[in-house]
Amino acid sequence: MADAIRVLAMDAVEKAKSGHPGMPMGMADVATELFSKHLKFDASHPDWADRDRFILSAGHGSMLIYALLHLTGYKAATREELSNFRQWGAKTAGHPEYGHMPGVETTTGPLGQGLANAVGFALAERHLAARYGDRLVDHRTWVIAGDGCLMEGVSQEAIGLAGRLKLNRLTVLWDDNSITIDGAVSLSDSTDQLARFKASGWAVRAIDGHDQGQIRRALKWATKQDKPTLIACKTKIGRGAATMEGSHKTHGAALGAAEIAATRLGLSWDHEPFDIPEDVAKAWKAVGRRGAKARKAWEQRLEAHPQGDDFTRAMAGDLPANAFEQLDAGIAALTDSKPAQATRQSSGAALDTVFQTIPELIGGSADLTGSNNTLVKGTETLDAPDYAGRYVNWGIREHGMAAAMNGMALHGGVIPYAGTFMVFSDYSRPAIRLAALMGIRVVHVLTHDSIGLGEDGPTHQPVEHLAALRAIPNLNVFRPADTVEAFECWKIALESKTTPSALALSRQKTPAVRISAASENLSARGAYELKAASGEAKATIFATGTEVAIALDARTQLEAEGVPTRVVSVPSFERFAVQDAAYRREVIARDTVRVAVEAGVQQGWDRFIGEDGGFVGMTGFGASAPAEVLYEKFGITAEAVVREVKARL
Repeated sequence: MADAIRVLAMDAVEKAKSGHPGMPMGMADVATELFSKHLKFDASHPDWADRDRFILSAGHGSMLIYALLHLTGYKAATREELSNFRQWGAKTAGHPEYGHMPGVETTTGPLGQGLANAVGFALAERHLAARYGDRLVDHRTWVIAGDGCLMEGVSQEAIGLAGRLKLNRLTVLWDDNSITIDGAVSLSDSTDQLARFKASGWAVRAIDGHDQGQIRRALKWATKQDKPTLIACKTKIGRGAATMEGSHKTHGAALGAAEIAATRLGLSWDHEPFDIPEDVAKAWKAVGRRGAKARKAWEQRLEAHPQGDDFTRAMAGDLPANAFEQLDAGIAALTDSKPAQATRQSSGAALDTVFQTIPELIGGSADLTGSNNTLVKGTETLDAPDYAGRYVNWGIREHGMAAAMNGMALHGGVIPYAGTFMVFSDYSRPAIRLAALMGIRVVHVLTHDSIGLGEDGPTHQPVEHLAALRAIPNLNVFRPADTVEAFECWKIALESKTTPSALALSRQKTPAVRISAASENLSARGAYELKAASGEAKATIFATGTEVAIALDARTQLEAEGVPTRVVSVPSFERFAVQDAAYRREVIARDTVRVAVEAGVQQGWDRFIGEDGGFVGMTGFGASAPAEVLYEKFGITAEAVVREVKARL
């Protein structure tokens, strides 16, 4: 059965002339034992909610999971799909991609991300078990990771958190083959990984990854521990290859026709490419059916469970019917109260209105709770041994936090959000990108969004980060101007089931700018006319966030000088881009002088202001000083906007 994985891996890579056969061949014995005896799944129902989650963190070895899915009888994993490995339109992408092939739980390949995702999967499982009981939620998360996953820095953040939270339903199977692309691991690393994991609060065990008895006993041992487990599986990369077994050359290239022929001979595998002998195929199909009885019993428990309907709704990602009752009422009240406050406070107020009506929300912060305003008063901490709480103390771990949030969202049943300073979105960026690629609902609360944070200085003042985040496809980037817009942006983020969101929020206070009621969520338009010109408009000022107030001041000055001027608030480039062409033309008003103001770099603004438009913002890094001094010194003022308009009239 293990040899079936080996030949499928080398055949698919050979046909594609591209791929990584070495890891699947080396870990075939471990994977065979895991799937055939320990993994809880039913190939006929890939989305069974109480299935074990299998994460291939070492995603370059994607043929391992494709072979397993094919052999166990997943309908989508056909022989044709394996034969078309890495080709246009195939579900068998070069690295496993979530949403392409049933059975692939997360997109992996960027090393370490899958391992950190797995912490989120395990955390979501523990929380949902506390919420719904172990009759509905009682499964494990298994991970195959390689040396590259353990070298990447995100791995330490992930394992440190998992150890602290005692996520004992999490097991990492380390492909300890001592090989990287360049050669031996010893070329670049001498870490005692067992000691590292043990120091982080894990139970550890080392085995021969080709000894079925040792593998079986270790997997059984893992299920009995009270902490997360690492099993170091000593393997040979390219196991079974005639002359290349143990060579780094098997890592990322086809073995070649001659080597494959010799390998087939050595394995006594007298079959054509992608052909599986009947007895082996039958044994594997039985493995795929093994979990059917448990799945059917679970479905009966779900039907009889008093929380069954709510569980089904939550796992489907649907919001409760009353999700936004308080938020919508809050928006109506805000146009009367007109609060002047930092938008990070506005974000916190929005959370206060939805946290109880959307019980799936799980919050957190990278050790910046008081600054990010992400903790709703009275919320219990999600921690061992009672995981029912809804707030995670992530610690100073933006990499691991963002990646684990992806895992939580992918698991289903929870909607994760967490905060950090916007400048540290650079640390979260790989995971934010993967969330956008996978199309999952994760909300990043990014406060201290400009030079307006003041005295902490340029190391903490984001100037290029809005542009960098806006460059990621399928990511909603919101920069609300006041509390009304913050409420509206939160609503959009929570309604967006297939798009992650980033909210850029100010440290400094800003006045209310939405002071009249609207019949729709105007922020959902991405950009809208906030203040019309007194007559036929001669100028349009575009702005986001705290600079909308500056734009309104500039308009007042221009109108006083006889220049009819309109102001457009732009809370989201991405939402504006999907509006119909007629609406975009109306908002942009190309027949007017156009100037934008934002306390960041200009990149991305040309779509609004054109090549000849004016821009008031940053051209370099900030400095240490109070916010109001910085805005004056860097020329982000109403007077500067007026000058830009006049220069173009």
